[in-house]
Amino acid sequence: MGHHNAQDARERWAEEAYSVLVDVARTYHAVITYKELAAEIQERSGIRTKALLHNWIGPVLGRVVREAHRRGDPPLTALVVHTDDGMVGVGYKEVLEAAGQPPVHGVEERERHAAEARLTCYQRFGATLPPDGGIAALAPRHQAAIERRRGRTAEPPPVCTGCFVELPATGVCDSCG
Repeated sequence: MGHHNAQDARERWAEEAYSVLVDVARTYHAVITYKELAAEIQERSGIRTKALLHNWIGPVLGRVVREAHRRGDPPLTALVVHTDDGMVGVGYKEVLEAAGQPPVHGVEERERHAAEARLTCYQRFGATLPPDGGIAALAPRHQAAIERRRGRTAEPPPVCTGCFVELPATGVCDSCG
């Protein structure tokens, strides 16, 4: 595949990726893995590659994000997650840069941003949402991992009913007494 053809292939893949992701966004809390997306866009475009996924999917998703930004759509690439942990991964930062948004720092912040973006995608593309309008959800696998780390019994820390600040060990609020 010459350089020009690689360029063409990525353009085609980006177009297919856009429509695949819009389809995904029509189902509340649906996500697609990088691997599934890669297979689907090669299938739909008829253009295949033996190149390793991580060597070409980034530029394709970068195009998707810029196009979403141009159309005023939410960042559809928030719907693409890793198979093993259900997280959007590092590539998601490129998404934000392409859309001219401030960078996110740290894994949790990045995953929360993506969760919010996914909810916006579901809203935009007509997913059937619950009566309350739906919630931003971390990918199920990622959420499960967080809960495993926390341990099932961990109670949320008590907060002062007056000012909602977390109470110290004494149980008496430092601000309100």
